[in-house]
This record gives sequence, structure tokens and C-alpha cells, in this order.
Amino acid sequence: MIRVRFAPSPTGLLHIGNARVAVFNWLFAQRHKGAFILRIEDTDVARSDKKYITQLIEDLHWLGLSWQEGPDVGGNYGPYLQSERQHIYSDICQKFLNEELAYRCYCTPEELEERRKIARLTGKPPRYDNRCRILTDKQKRAFEESGLPYTIRFKVPEEIIVFEDLIRGTCQFDMSLTGDFVIMRSDRTPSFHFAVTVDDTLMQITHVIRGEDHLSNTPCHILLFHALKQKPPQFAHLSLTMGTDHTLLSKRHGAFSLSEYRKLGYLPEAILNYMMLLGWSPRDKKEKFRVEDIVETFEIGVMSKASSIFDQQKLDWLGGQYIREADLDRLMNLAIPYLQTAGFTPTDENKIDKTRLKLIIDAARSNMSCMSQIVEESNIFFKDLVVSETHAAFLSSEISQSVLVLFYRELQKATVLSPQNFKEILTIIQKETKIGGKGLYLPIRLALTGREHGPELHSIARILGIETCKIRVERFLVKKI
Repeated sequence: MIRVRFAPSPTGLLHIGNARVAVFNWLFAQRHKGAFILRIEDTDVARSDKKYITQLIEDLHWLGLSWQEGPDVGGNYGPYLQSERQHIYSDICQKFLNEELAYRCYCTPEELEERRKIARLTGKPPRYDNRCRILTDKQKRAFEESGLPYTIRFKVPEEIIVFEDLIRGTCQFDMSLTGDFVIMRSDRTPSFHFAVTVDDTLMQITHVIRGEDHLSNTPCHILLFHALKQKPPQFAHLSLTMGTDHTLLSKRHGAFSLSEYRKLGYLPEAILNYMMLLGWSPRDKKEKFRVEDIVETFEIGVMSKASSIFDQQKLDWLGGQYIREADLDRLMNLAIPYLQTAGFTPTDENKIDKTRLKLIIDAARSNMSCMSQIVEESNIFFKDLVVSETHAAFLSSEISQSVLVLFYRELQKATVLSPQNFKEILTIIQKETKIGGKGLYLPIRLALTGREHGPELHSIARILGIETCKIRVERFLVKKI
């Protein structure tokens, strides 16, 4: 059975690039009817925080992902928090020492940094020089008696490591350029290399799908798998996600974490759809799709080796597509907290006119990519409008006045403002003034909303109602009727 894992470190909010790794692991498991495991790599005690574990679990669930094993659901291969697996790492590390696959290193951080500086100055790779590997028994006893802190390093053989990456093809690394690396820190916590390999072994992970920034770590992990007498899993290294300026994705490119996009009110299916477009596309090249429509055709081997570009405008377009298709009751429930915060609707939900609110959301959603935008798009229905001096001057022109006068007169006659009735009013005005197109619509739109763009005019008029429309138009009439 295929088993994949997503193993984030809880040192901050789950960002889009990392969440994308989770998505493709989950999608791969779905495609092959395998198991998707969530494992938390929290051995960095100083930086790890339980609140980030809670947040990332919430974020992944919000995105629509679920897992068969993890810290919140349990499983046969737990615990799924690395901080609860320390005894496992200690036992295996001792086994490596006994088998002389590893050794104690007494070099201080200051000594290591000084040697790295010298290596760089002499044009050599800043690798560890393996000096503690060849300590004599006398030297070892002296260090042990001194009580100096020590790390434990794995003995790296000088050989060529070759493996087949599912995305990148044949990869080759000369391990003579790599020094013996740390598997256990001086505080007795495991290094990333050691913990991830032990966990992948014991959790029977068959495929490791991760970012290409881990590609250079893979030969070290393969050596550890061999030391554990375990066949390495298959590897697939995803391209990194860049901003439109081709630099690593960061906050300067817009919202950065999944929770930020949640707070902005993007629909999770839009985010999920977009993340799947970062480095991959379905066979039919469609950009908008449901996950269930593409699971059976997903092949990780066709993913791009080139960096994927995160385009906020494209995400906004996709977000808008999903909002326009979404159920109105769902959108209303999502919109209410934003409108309450803005003071547009009562804090007591039972006092909200939900029939009117749905009309507002339906009218406004054509210009929205996320639900937080409902405040800006709908304020014309909750607040008195503000008209700029430029627009006020335009409304006082002779052409605008002729349109507004006739519109006001028709409002006085009207009993309802249905879409059909509103259309008939505009037809009457057009016939009498011989004004059409923007010259006809813009004066009415500005008088009702103070904006040049927005929802359909008939929707605005219907929601505002006849009396409010009359009040708003009347204030711009030069000659009162």
C-alpha cells in the first residue's frame, strides 16, 4: 500500500508553499488509494509551539484535506509528534554507535565555524573534516572525562549516490564532498536528517514527496536508510514556488499563510484548485476543476521541474469564479461576520434581514474574489453615499440632468422596481432624451452609488427600493421637481 506523509515543523503559520506540498501528497494518496499521514516535526523545542500545531491542523481541514494517521486521529505507527519519539531516536542512535556507524564529536560550534571560514578562504567546500572520527582511545577517554558536550555524527562513506527521482529523473551526488553529518545534537535531540529517516522507516513511508530544497538532503537520507537496513522510499522533489519577480515566495508577494487567506475569506476550494495549478495542470489544460474530476488522471511524473509562479491575480480570478457559483446561503453565512465587524448588520443574527442580505450578496459577488470584499462592495446599501467633486460636476451637466429628471419622474410613478420594470424605465428615458449607453447609465449609477462601477443597476435599484432611490437622485437635481 502506498503511504505518504506531510511533516511540517510547527514554528510558524502554514504558508502557501508548504501547504502545496501537503496538497500533492494528499492528491497522490487519493490517486493511488493509499494512506496520507500527518507527522509533526517539533524537535526544535525553542521555536516549536503547540498553537501552530492546532492552527495547521485547522488550516488543512479547512482546505479539505484529511489524513488516515496523525496526532489528532492516532494510528498504528504513532506517536505522530516527534517530541514524543525521543526514546526511539536515542535507542537507534545507540545502535549506530555500537555498530560503529556513528561516533561522538567534541568539536565546539566556534571551532566548526572557524574551520568553515578557512575552507571558504582556501576555495574548499565548508564541510566537516571528520577529525573526531579518527580520535585515539586515549583522546576519547580524555574528552569523556572532561565532560565536554558532544554531538553524534554519522560516518559518510566516500561513494557516489545515485537515485531516480519521480519528477527530476536520475540524480547523482558525490559523497566525498560531504562531511560526516550530525544525527544527534548535544542536547540529545535528533537532527532533521536522522529523525525524518527513522520516522519514514518505522511509519513504512513508500513515497517521499517534498520541495526541491530537500533534494541535496536525499543522499544523506539514503545512507541512513541503508544503515537502518531499509530500502529507501521513492522520492519526488517538487519545484519551489516563486513570486512573479522570480524570488522565493514571501509576504511581499501578498498574503503568505493559509490562515491569512482564510481570514480574507477566500473559498477553500479556490485555494485548493489554485495550489494544484502550481507546477501541474490536468490533461485538458482547464484551470478550474473539482478535485474529484482530476484524481484519477493525476500523475506526479509530469509535474514541472521549473519553479512555479504564484500569481495573486490568477488566484483572485479563480476565487471570483467560485464565489459566483457558490450557494447564496453559504456566502451569506460567510459574509455576516465581516458585515457585523463593519457595523453594517446587527450583532444579533436573528435581527438581520437575511432576505435583503442575500439580494445584496448576489448583486455584489460578481466583483468579489474573497468574502472580506463584501464590506467594500456592499457599503452602498448600508451607508449614505459620498460623491466626489468630479462626479458631482458631471451630474450637474445638462445631459446628466435630463437623464436624472426623467428617472426621478418615473420613480414617482413606479410601484415596484423589478428588473423588467427598471428596464422599461430606462427605455422610456432613452426614447425621450435620445441618450444611450454610458451617457444613460452613468448618471443614474453615480446618483445611486457614487461609483462608476458596481453591481447591475437593476439590482442596486431593487435593493435600495423606490424611496431611497428617489432620495439619492433628488439631491443631485439642480431644479427640484
